Amino acid sequence: MKNDQKQSCLALAREVLHTEANAIIRLAERLDDSFTQAIELILSCQGRVVISGMGKSGHIGKKIAATFASTGTPAFFMHPAEAAHGDLGMLTERDVLIALSNSGESDELLALLPALKRKGVPIIAMTGRPQSTLAQEANLHLDAGVEKEACPLGLAPTASTTAALALGDALALALLDARDFKAEDFALSHPGGSLGRKLLVHISDVMHSGDALPRVLAGSSLKEALLEMTSKGLGMTAVCDAHGVLLGIFTDGDLRRTLDKTLDLAGLCIDDVMAHQPRTIEAHRLATEAVNDMEHYKINGLLVVDRENNLVGALNMHDLLKAGVV
Repeated sequence: MKNDQKQSCLALAREVLHTEANAIIRLAERLDDSFTQAIELILSCQGRVVISGMGKSGHIGKKIAATFASTGTPAFFMHPAEAAHGDLGMLTERDVLIALSNSGESDELLALLPALKRKGVPIIAMTGRPQSTLAQEANLHLDAGVEKEACPLGLAPTASTTAALALGDALALALLDARDFKAEDFALSHPGGSLGRKLLVHISDVMHSGDALPRVLAGSSLKEALLEMTSKGLGMTAVCDAHGVLLGIFTDGDLRRTLDKTLDLAGLCIDDVMAHQPRTIEAHRLATEAVNDMEHYKINGLLVVDRENNLVGALNMHDLLKAGVV
C-alpha cells in the first residue's frame, strides 16, 4: 500500500470512529423520560424480556439479549420471521418485547404487531424514526436515531447499529443498578469462565487442611520442622501451641536466612528461627484476595486461621494457579 493510500485509510478510519462516537454522545444528550419508563416497565415484568429485530438490528438484538441475561434481567432473542411461523408462542402477557428497527418499518416486525397486541404483550420500540409505524404502535419508543451513518456511501448500518447497541447497554446496566445486582450474582451466570472462577472460588475451596496441613508444635526442633515442610510440600510450616493457636511460620526463605547466620542447625529450636505474626487470611474470603495479599507482601504462601487465630489451613501461589484464579 502506497503512503498516500495509507494516509487515506487512516483518515477514513478516524472519521468512522468520530462519527460513531458523536452518535453516542448525541444519544446520551437526548435521553428523556421514555428511558426511565422503559426501565420501570421491564422491572415490573414478571416474565422475560424478548428482543427481536431483522438483519443488522437482529445481530445487535442478540447481543443486547445476552447482556441483559448476564446482568440480572432474564432475556432471549426471537427472530421475527420465525416468530411469524410459530415462535410467537414463546411470548405471554407476562413478557416485554423490545423491537429493534432503524427505519421502524421492518415488514417482519410490523406483521407481528396485531398478534402481540392481542396477546397483551407490552412493546418497547427502539428505532431511528419516532414517526415510524413501529414507534407509533409501540407502548414506548426509544429514539436511537443518528444524523448520518459512518459508511462513506451512507448505506451500511454503522453509526445506527452502534447507537442501538450502546442504548441496549445503557438499559441493561441501569437495570443492573436498579436490581442491586452484585459481582457475585454476575459470577453465578458465568461459572465456566475465568471471571466466574475469580468471583466464586473461596479460600476454603483451595486450601490444604487436616493431615495435608504443615504444622509443628512450639518447642519442636528445626529438624522436625524441616521434615514436616518436606513431607507436606508447601515450602512452609505453621508453628502452633498445643491448642492449635497459630504462633508463627517457618518458610524456605527463613531457612536460607538461617543458613546465612549459622551452619550449626542441629541444636536449633523452631521458636528461635520462626517468623512471628505471619500473614494470614480467613477461609471465607475469596481466593482472589489471597492473590492480592501475596503480590502486595511479596510472599508465596498464606496460613488460614479462624477468628480466634486457630490454624485451619494453608495455601500457596501454586494452589491459586491450579484453581485458575491467577
